[in-house]
Amino acid sequence: MTATLIEPGQLSAAGGAVVFDCRFSLADPLQGRALYAEGHLPGAHYLDLNTELAGAPGRHGGRHPLPTAADFAALLARYGVGPDTDVVAYDDSRLGFAARLWWLMRALGYRPPRLLNGGYAAYLAAGGHIETGVPDARALPYRPVGDFQGYLDIDGVRDAQGGGALLVDSREPRRYAGEEEPIDPVAGHIPGAINRPWQGVTGADGRVLGTAALRQHWGEALDASHLVVYCGSGVTACVNLFSLSLLGRDDAVLYAGSWSDWCSYL
Repeated sequence: MTATLIEPGQLSAAGGAVVFDCRFSLADPLQGRALYAEGHLPGAHYLDLNTELAGAPGRHGGRHPLPTAADFAALLARYGVGPDTDVVAYDDSRLGFAARLWWLMRALGYRPPRLLNGGYAAYLAAGGHIETGVPDARALPYRPVGDFQGYLDIDGVRDAQGGGALLVDSREPRRYAGEEEPIDPVAGHIPGAINRPWQGVTGADGRVLGTAALRQHWGEALDASHLVVYCGSGVTACVNLFSLSLLGRDDAVLYAGSWSDWCSYL
């Protein structure tokens, strides 16, 4: 299994890890960086969803398309992260953005980061010390990499549908049902998709549920031979993919463009 959690009390034993603060707000894209400036884990570097964990959006491809593999690898190298570097990531959104970093690193063949269970709030509740300065980065030389693995574009999703794959929509039930759509221009979901909201992976405190509760979250979907997971733009779906990995389903794939890509063709 590639998904791993780290508890706030274990951070002191991870002194050699590179730490990334992935806090972000879709409603206010500048909020995460502002919160980072107010205080963050010692030694943590900030990664921005829009500019560093995603590529530039176009007509198709979704609101948060994957960055190029070369750009992402170069970004990691600037922060001293190579394929085998120990990394810890956190946010304050129930893994909603830290899991995106986890997926990107795993999909590029890097050692996946451990995600801070309970996020920034759990760290503070445990009496964790914070800093406000920006740490120096110990850059590594850039090394060429291959492409991301474990994702599909819209053509791949259509082929997967024809091949009997189970599509899983990770958005809130009202968005899945088409009863409301606050972000994308079209409401609804991909035909045949079931709904497993990404928030069901964690409790209200942001901590990941136990194995039995995660199995209940997934239900019979765990028995599907081929799982394709999506959300609005390929970000919070990564929380569901993280939980599947915890349950031993590392074979599930991401529809990278997700609903924002799908509805751009409607």
